Amino acid sequence: MVNKEAVVLIGHGSAASDTPKPMVGELKRLEGERQARREAAMSPREAELDKIVRGWPRTPATDAYKYGVEAIAQALAPKLGGRKLIAAYNEFCAPSVEDAIELLVQEGFTRILLISTMFTRGGIHAERDIPDIVLAARKKHPGIAVEYAWPFDADRVASFLADQLRRALPSAPR
Repeated sequence: MVNKEAVVLIGHGSAASDTPKPMVGELKRLEGERQARREAAMSPREAELDKIVRGWPRTPATDAYKYGVEAIAQALAPKLGGRKLIAAYNEFCAPSVEDAIELLVQEGFTRILLISTMFTRGGIHAERDIPDIVLAARKKHPGIAVEYAWPFDADRVASFLADQLRRALPSAPR
């Protein structure tokens, strides 16, 4: 059997700038309280707020971050050998990583590779949240290969950053 492969490019996510601040504040508070209790499942109120904040209408002016991730996705897609690519977000923006995985499973993909725009070790999303999502997806869909292309090799990230610096500072050492 040939795997039908897809990639999920994961960005952190941010609330649109015109999302009501009290709503975002309440969502963050409820999430923090849940995490302090070490509970995975959101309360009904947290889930309701999460859905509203993630679904808030966005434009490049109100959420430059989402449009930045989508620009990376557009540039990355042609480099993936025909694999489908979806951008997804850890928080505040839709689709969630879980929703992206579910969509791909429904579309018949049998191998789903996740990659994060968060390059450094030590972040809660990259180190804990995404691996937890991978484990939950594998449990829910045992016939689907869900993989996480992380952590990044520090030397490769450094080379990427050095290349960017060479463009910004043409006199930078090679």
